[in-house]
Amino acid sequence: MSRICEITGKKVMSGNYVSHSHAKTRRKFYPNLHTKKFFIPEEDRFITLKVSTKGMRIISKKGITVALRDAKKDGFYTA
Repeated sequence: MSRICEITGKKVMSGNYVSHSHAKTRRKFYPNLHTKKFFIPEEDRFITLKVSTKGMRIISKKGITVALRDAKKDGFYTA
């Protein structure tokens, strides 16, 4: 599976390692993703999402149903 948050859409970014001599080599910045189960009370079931820690904060602030609706609208969640 790809390293993309299903709520916020965060994904891998690229950049440079910069040494003391300023020699630059390519590197990747990975998002802080976790596989987590969430309970949807309206559907009375659990779903498993790959979310970043920012995505978990959005879910706890807005609620799982609103966060999933917004993620579907933005094209990050496709189930």
